[in-house]
Amino acid sequence: MVPNSDSGYTISRISEIISGSLTLNAPEYISIQELLTDSRKIIHADSSLFFAIKGNRHDGHRFIPDLVKQGVRNFIVNDLPAELKKLEANFILVDDPLAALQSLSAYHRSRFHIPVIGITGSNGKTIVKEWLYQLLRPDHNIVRSPKSFNSQVGVPLSVWLMKEENQLAIIEAGISMPDEMQKLERIIHPTIGIFTNIGSAHDENFESTEQKVLEKLKLFSGVKSLIYCKDYSDIHESIQKILAHEGGPEIFTWSRKSKADLQIGRVTRNEGECEIQGVYKNSFQSITIPFTDDASVENAINCWALLLTLEMDPGQIKERMQFLSPVAMRLEMKTGINNSSVINDSYNSDIGSLRVALDFLNQQKQHKTRTIILSDILQSGKNEEVLYKEVANLLKAKGVDRMIGIGGAISRQQNLFDLPKSFYQDTDEFLKDFPQLGFRDETILIKGARPFGFEKISKLLQQKAHETILEINLNALVHNLNFYRSRLKPSTKMMAMVKAASYGSGSFEIANILQFHHVDYLAVAYTDEGVELRKAGITVPIMVMNPEVQSFESMVNHRLEPEIYNLRLLNQIGDELKKYEGEPFRIHIKLDTGMHRLGFEENDLNQLVVRLKNLRQVRIESVFSHLAASDSAEHDGFTRLQLEKFQKMSEVICRAFDYPILKHILNSSGILRFSEAQMDMVRLGIGLYGVAATPQEQQHLMQVATLRTTISQIKHVSSNETIGYSRVGKLKRDTVIATVAIGYADGVNRKLSNGVGKMWLNGKLAPIVGNVCMDMTMLDVTDIPAREGDEVIVFGPELPVTEIANQLGTIPYEVLANISQRVKRVYFQE
Repeated sequence: MVPNSDSGYTISRISEIISGSLTLNAPEYISIQELLTDSRKIIHADSSLFFAIKGNRHDGHRFIPDLVKQGVRNFIVNDLPAELKKLEANFILVDDPLAALQSLSAYHRSRFHIPVIGITGSNGKTIVKEWLYQLLRPDHNIVRSPKSFNSQVGVPLSVWLMKEENQLAIIEAGISMPDEMQKLERIIHPTIGIFTNIGSAHDENFESTEQKVLEKLKLFSGVKSLIYCKDYSDIHESIQKILAHEGGPEIFTWSRKSKADLQIGRVTRNEGECEIQGVYKNSFQSITIPFTDDASVENAINCWALLLTLEMDPGQIKERMQFLSPVAMRLEMKTGINNSSVINDSYNSDIGSLRVALDFLNQQKQHKTRTIILSDILQSGKNEEVLYKEVANLLKAKGVDRMIGIGGAISRQQNLFDLPKSFYQDTDEFLKDFPQLGFRDETILIKGARPFGFEKISKLLQQKAHETILEINLNALVHNLNFYRSRLKPSTKMMAMVKAASYGSGSFEIANILQFHHVDYLAVAYTDEGVELRKAGITVPIMVMNPEVQSFESMVNHRLEPEIYNLRLLNQIGDELKKYEGEPFRIHIKLDTGMHRLGFEENDLNQLVVRLKNLRQVRIESVFSHLAASDSAEHDGFTRLQLEKFQKMSEVICRAFDYPILKHILNSSGILRFSEAQMDMVRLGIGLYGVAATPQEQQHLMQVATLRTTISQIKHVSSNETIGYSRVGKLKRDTVIATVAIGYADGVNRKLSNGVGKMWLNGKLAPIVGNVCMDMTMLDVTDIPAREGDEVIVFGPELPVTEIANQLGTIPYEVLANISQRVKRVYFQE
């Protein structure tokens, strides 16, 4: 949802701009202010225009009737059947709604004659954009891309934000395929370009690095000036061939290695800061930034180069650089005090990032109460009353139940907020009142500008835990979900497995994001898991795989659907149903086709059908079976026999009833290896969490869970000494030992003791020494630079959980499921 206050965009005018065919069934005079591509992100329905974009696995058209019920009256479509024409809404019919979105934004961009900075590159786009905003906002009213809105959809939504009061725009652009950048250039039409760098991202979609560089360079076909680092030879050579000619843009280069406009000299890293020296126009200059990592140094130099092209005073550049703030690239959700959840976005506060954070807050269903702690929004360029009226409308539209405002400006406008509220002049005043505010059973969004020091509030609200966390990347989870979806037919439904606390990742939080992304079914192991999901606001159908008759009442009350795998269980359910009145009770029939664990066998089917027909209160939702070895090519013959047997057995049941019954048998590996057997639904399990059966499959997935800990103490221990219990860790050399804050009570298997297992520390593998203890593990870090407090990765993208499983001679399921509940889960979304 992206707003614009221009009053000239009526639905009729937009139809002219994008050359569409207009059908009017609602008032046409309303000014369109907000472009909507996600039906879940409505703020002001009456002034929204929804683009019904079709993708490989989704079709925006199917959300139109529900959007009309919510008050949306204007739509861009490429299909207008009779049932839509009956709705009280206006429709513009086009060939391609995405192309229409891009055309509308390109037209909007053409109305502005201000400098526009376009940024592309493999890495650093968002950081450079955000730092330029920090550096330039004292002098300019700036519009910029929200977060990482740099795609074919994100860029037009970003450009739509441009308004008359803006003096400068900063827009980032990203591509993943050839022939994409030309479309983005037409929308952004930058006057100044920054090419940050070139890396390996999306290499699989390009013939060569040169092709990828040339594609990205299309963004700068019309710029007046272009900034880049000469040390990236692929970028430099391509620019020299294509753009470095008479009549081309003014080129500004920087380099550590060769002559350039900005020649970088010594880079000196101190505690928490870094001095970067350089020579510009034969003048020695330097900046100091409050970061020391290589990526931040490169990003800062790109910003420095831009400021020099704008002829900013070197002294002013130096002063502003030292106050650069970290850019929160992700929203984190952590367990809070008193059964609350805390979403931390405490590094910045502006209207664009507030919208993104409120969307994330709105996704959370685990608590009925949603609270925001919000600071003043600094340097927005807007009139104070206008700004906070917009904020108040946002909070109302997103269903926020309580707000706490901190700062003089927001406090002065407190009458604009029509909800339970408290206001404080500064953070210290809030902290004094903290015990009286009674935070409990709520989801709390912390959203503050850097000067307000909201990290103090975050520490107070978060549940205390030791320094070991299981970090869950929700973006990776959605990526994996979409990867498997892309392999399915549009009609195939998906059931996601969230049993065993979603393979250790946390039941509710995973179920919530899956529900948000329209998974058709969830599956849990036991009734109480399903009950907890229902209590936390999960409404998607839930199958219970190991139902117990004594839990029947809970299943009925919470609309849970049991798996029925034998006649004994079916008869027990039938007896319980005699006391039950209401809608048919939905069940799922499990067939044994070769797994030989649970399920009806072929000779049970006739008796099963007779019994089911006599149970009038029951409705069969699905018939399914379980493949024993779909991940193993050597057993493909057996898998095909299972598939044939399932088709034959399931048909006996389906043929006996006059209503549709879903059929499903494929698991994660089966989705890819036996796609012809998708049937009505598939079940996605470990693949959802980034663990694949084959290397070919693995390269398409992202690891969802990262188990992190820290070094508690470092010791220098002499040769022949022993480490840990039972003295089994005998040293063969003088050794540096790091004790880390994780042990078998956290889920580190004792079989990893004595060098079997390793952990990732500062880019290298550190072997485990001695026995794994209950709360601690010792590592040999003799050959690794390390300090107390350094982060250690037990498993994650750098050290995949599959490698840990291989060391243990087990499967990744077991490693993930054994992570203790005392390990705090931290969920983040970029």
